[in-house]
Amino acid sequence: MACASFVKLDASSSQWIGQRSFAAQRRPGSSSPARRVSLPIRAGAYADELVQTAKSIASPGRGILAIDESNATCGKRLASIGLDNTEVNRQAYRQLLLTTPGLGEYISGAILFEETLYQSTTDGKKFVDCLCEEKIVPGIKVDKGLVPLPGSNNESWCQGLDGLASRSAEYYKQGARFAKWRTVVSIPCGPSALAVKEAAWGLARYAAISQDNGLVPIVEPEILLDGDHPIERTLEVAEKVWSEVFFYLAENNVMFEGILLKPSMVTPGAEHKEKASPDTIAKYTLTMLRRRVPPAVPGIMFLSGGQSEVEATLNLNAMNQSPNPWHVSFSYARALQNSVLKTWQGHPENVEAGQKALLVRAKANSLAQLGRYSADGEGEEAKKGMFVKGYTY
Repeated sequence: MACASFVKLDASSSQWIGQRSFAAQRRPGSSSPARRVSLPIRAGAYADELVQTAKSIASPGRGILAIDESNATCGKRLASIGLDNTEVNRQAYRQLLLTTPGLGEYISGAILFEETLYQSTTDGKKFVDCLCEEKIVPGIKVDKGLVPLPGSNNESWCQGLDGLASRSAEYYKQGARFAKWRTVVSIPCGPSALAVKEAAWGLARYAAISQDNGLVPIVEPEILLDGDHPIERTLEVAEKVWSEVFFYLAENNVMFEGILLKPSMVTPGAEHKEKASPDTIAKYTLTMLRRRVPPAVPGIMFLSGGQSEVEATLNLNAMNQSPNPWHVSFSYARALQNSVLKTWQGHPENVEAGQKALLVRAKANSLAQLGRYSADGEGEEAKKGMFVKGYTY
């Protein structure tokens, strides 16, 4: 595997490698100076392409549309408007989203479920081609979901590393250029050191495998909103989680310029008695990012995590009131789709109205990425929270 670049690390002064020295050990009684070790940062033959893809997704005024819900979760969305969970209905809904005229003005990437990556419109046009025509980069969810983590405090771990390299190579052939792997950390459950380490290690292995196969990895350790803890506790846990994540990303020689992050915003627990303002959430979230995320990372694409459509947009806007070292944007699912579903209702005659609803939300978040959003004129429906305790994707 080709080396993309080399860095010399003076580990005694590095916060990213846990103060561990990489200097060669002196023999007892020896006066010769210790040797410094050059460590390779690897991204295989795709290094330049990975950097370009990440920069394209992290472009001004644009963010990610996440429609990578599993068939079961998509079925729940469809059930909310009275539709059966069939492939035909899933295709119809995703066709509405992916063929929205002008979507590429506000959306730079779309995360797809495997079924969608291989699907076409009812007219036979590949969904991947629909995205590329709008200059939207196709992405793919590659994890295999959460399962119980033995030895933990009722926590979970994310499976899917087995066979990931061959699957990633096939996804690349199909047109995908970035990937997503979602694992979660629960504050009410601890989190235990075991769960945090498992989450970080799994994300790092996935990221290395993705880069080796031409896919920009989205690194997503979602810190769930569940709980009644204050915002200070969320900050404490987020700092711990992201320090572990970047330690293992470095251990696995992941090229930071060729990744994107999908963090949770730093907020109080959903059941905390006091709600935080957008300015407070921005302050705590940016504090965490500045302490933990190197500026080599091109983009921070926040998840909405059950916030209302307006909340997610207001919080993003607050984070973009001054320059940041990275592109700070969105990778929203429910916070972009909720109004669309309720407008469409599964009726063919409502497709155009549903697409207009998507453009309204996409444009609002585009403005928030630029720090120019105002909630004036937002409807009550867009202000309703979407938090689900113990949410699965």
